[in-house]
Amino acid sequence: MAIFITDECINCGACEPECPNNAIYEGGVEWAIADGTAVKGNYTLETGSEVAVDARQETISEDYYFIVPDKCTECKGFHEEPQCAAVCPVDCCLPDPEREETEETLLARKERLHL
Repeated sequence: MAIFITDECINCGACEPECPNNAIYEGGVEWAIADGTAVKGNYTLETGSEVAVDARQETISEDYYFIVPDKCTECKGFHEEPQCAAVCPVDCCLPDPEREETEETLLARKERLHL
């Protein structure tokens, strides 16, 4: 499952530089699959829509940091545990029960993002 940031976030930003997939953004910021990844061309999002990897997508949260589920791998293939959760001073980086994914799915996403 992807990790998400709860509204308990204090906007400290400790999580953002720790993400190996560049999946974490400050509130109010538009994002793109291409940010910090090796993906070229188009990418199919979890919604089924296909987007150009450099196309800016709507922010997920206006008020606090957020994690893009399409880019989150729970740090599989990089670290033993999600680094955002490891460094969060208020424990607001949690597994998203709405997005349960297998380790194989997460590792496949990692490979796709980092060709």
